[in-house]
Amino acid sequence: MPYPLRQPAIAGRGLTLSTLALAAAAVIASVAPVLCSPAHAQAYPVKPIRMIVNFPPGGGTDVTARLIQPWLSKELGQQIVIDNRGGAAGAVGAEIAARAAPDGYNLLWTLSSHTINPSLYGKLSFDTERDFVAITLGANAPQIVVSSMTLPVKDIKELIAYAKANPGKLSYASPGVGSPGHLAGELFKQRAGINMLHVPYKGAGPAIPDVISGNVQLMFATMSSSMSHVRAGKMRALGVTSLKRSAGGPDIPAIAEGLTGFEMPSWFGLLAPAGTPRPIIDRLHQAMVRVLAIPELREQLVAQGADPVANTPDQFGEQIREELKLWAQFIKQTGIKPE
Repeated sequence: MPYPLRQPAIAGRGLTLSTLALAAAAVIASVAPVLCSPAHAQAYPVKPIRMIVNFPPGGGTDVTARLIQPWLSKELGQQIVIDNRGGAAGAVGAEIAARAAPDGYNLLWTLSSHTINPSLYGKLSFDTERDFVAITLGANAPQIVVSSMTLPVKDIKELIAYAKANPGKLSYASPGVGSPGHLAGELFKQRAGINMLHVPYKGAGPAIPDVISGNVQLMFATMSSSMSHVRAGKMRALGVTSLKRSAGGPDIPAIAEGLTGFEMPSWFGLLAPAGTPRPIIDRLHQAMVRVLAIPELREQLVAQGADPVANTPDQFGEQIREELKLWAQFIKQTGIKPE
């Protein structure tokens, strides 16, 4: 009768080949996620990261990105390279980001026009929701309504009363058709039940002198473009478009204090191309949370009218989805068309 095959003992340890195989399998299973995870997320980052800014240099989106850049580079241990790709109200740079490799080395720093453009421009070459994954809302950046010093109003309630008593006599400037400032003005008209003429400009720069001179009575613009003129006594600040007062101007009321519930979402945020591995998204989010907690950086952002936030990827993603619905409905109601 043949004897059953026996597996030899290993070096007197009493270990059989089957026992050793099981142990080896356990070791391989424990390291497989590290070896197989995309871009070796545990080691990320291992090379410089491109941060696409989808607006030209000098604007609020670019300024806030460059404030964050050195701190984030230090936190991640790699250089952050700013790549300005302006055009079509941010759509050009967003498309470049959407088509970039989803490896954690291509990011998009953008503002709230990201959720406005799909409804304003119709069919884009990318899908705002499907082609991006949210990392964090970096900062809320409310618009501000400022007036000529010659306009006889000092707050939002007086402005609404004046507009109703003088129908058709008020005009307001914005940095351009479809800009957050334009939508803020139209939303204000709708909620207040007043009529004002929209006067679009090619940016805040050429609009501000006309407001100062009184050629246009009002303007909806970023705080960073307007606050120096307010502090110099050349324009009057009537309110900010956030529900609460901004840290960048705590003495300026929220429009909601004179028009209950009024809010115009306006922000800067960080996204990545869809398909970027979740461990990398989490690593970037954690880095941004730490960076946006640095007192020196917070002070710099607040001085630009940007209130640091750093919410979770899921929270930011949900906000984007809700805003896409909000602006689709609003733009359809108002019939706003791009220039």
